[in-house]
Amino acid sequence: MDWNELNELRKNLESDRTERKRNMSDKDRICQAICAFANDLSNYQKPGYIFVGIEDNGTPYSDFTITDEILRELASIRSDGNILPQPIMNVQKHSFEEKDVAVVEVFPNEMPPVRYNGVTWIRIGPRRAMATLEEERRLTEKRRMANLSFDLQPVRGSTIKDISVKLFQNEYLPYAVAPEVLEENKRTPEEQMASSRFLSGHDGCPTVVGMLMLGNNPQNWLPGSYIQFLRIEGLELTDFIKSEKMIASVLSQQLRELDELIALNIVTSIEIPPYGSEIRTHDYPVKAIQQIIRNAIMHRNYQGTNAPVRFYWYSDRIEIHSPGGLYGQVTPENFRSTTDYRNPAIAEAMKVMGFVQRFGVGIQMADKEMAKNGNPPLEFQFEPTCINVTLRRRA
Repeated sequence: MDWNELNELRKNLESDRTERKRNMSDKDRICQAICAFANDLSNYQKPGYIFVGIEDNGTPYSDFTITDEILRELASIRSDGNILPQPIMNVQKHSFEEKDVAVVEVFPNEMPPVRYNGVTWIRIGPRRAMATLEEERRLTEKRRMANLSFDLQPVRGSTIKDISVKLFQNEYLPYAVAPEVLEENKRTPEEQMASSRFLSGHDGCPTVVGMLMLGNNPQNWLPGSYIQFLRIEGLELTDFIKSEKMIASVLSQQLRELDELIALNIVTSIEIPPYGSEIRTHDYPVKAIQQIIRNAIMHRNYQGTNAPVRFYWYSDRIEIHSPGGLYGQVTPENFRSTTDYRNPAIAEAMKVMGFVQRFGVGIQMADKEMAKNGNPPLEFQFEPTCINVTLRRRA
């Protein structure tokens, strides 16, 4: 961030690229402002700035101190999953008139509309507002010009008849859009699905994420979009297969079926001490398996391979194989602390449906659950076209 430009924006009370907040007392409004700047309805194609610790007249607020905790709290807004798609933003501390101020820099998003808790916020001059139907349409149209990720590409040859409008209205939309917005919503189902990125704004055919979430038969169009489950009595793939299942349906149903399979295969031991309550232990922590298998589905390569996600449950370990190597800025050295998204729209849909609580913490949560349950650490093997994760059984 350029200090001179920030200083001019801070003092320019007419600029609609700035928002000023005395403190963190109303975090909701800060999140709304981030959402509005990310939508960039005016198409400035420049970042917007939120000054925290500044009076409405542009002077620093003397009764508010910028601490590391404040900076961390502002930075955490990016990945807490309440603003979708994730905003692109920076948080820095700057000094104006010998007083520290927190500055949030928000870049225009290439995949509007961006929503905060299901509501699309925009800037109209110097104020924020909820987007109208026409304004949301304009935001959807802006998306046509962006370089879209594969999960937002249209599934050529398919039509709206190949996806379930009923599933969208009953299972997805109530989670994705705030109730007060739904009550006033006059959009057609096609417009609603286009706004949710499930239909292509260009020709109206389902997108990849739309097909995965709503498809009548997604695997007809995306052959590798299923999970192969094997329960093996032994230590090798050639040993006796106790049970097997091909999980092929819409993504939400796949995830529910996986949860049922995990519950069926977990072994629970019960110890009854002479005094006190019974003690239950599991051979694997359920949450760790869920985090790893959901990560595999979220980050897999749906474009370059027809291989499924493989979920193999041996007598001494679980192996989860996800097609597609590491993506973007993630490397074998930083994968536990760095997140990049091959499929940002799929990640958003999983967050909306409640299968992901926060972005970028799945591996850390799995690590913690394995240690708490007494299991050995997770083992990762990175190949150019696959990521393999092994969970060892508790001794």
